[in-house]
Amino acid sequence: MTGAFDHLTPREREVLLKIASGLTNAEIGAELGVTTGTVKTDVNGLLTKLGLRDRVQATILAYESGLIRPRTS
Repeated sequence: MTGAFDHLTPREREVLLKIASGLTNAEIGAELGVTTGTVKTDVNGLLTKLGLRDRVQATILAYESGLIRPRTS
């Protein structure tokens, strides 16, 4: 992960991957062992750092940058 993702913390990168995988804040929190509030803070931080409006834009960026790939059946 280079370029735009360089300014993200490791946790923000992890949360971005989970957002792009379609998980909710509650699901992300459960997987990471943190509160939903902590996840919201991480989501807001990564959106701000990447200059994105919402989770949809974050997901699109993750796919377009090759950070995550579509699942194959």
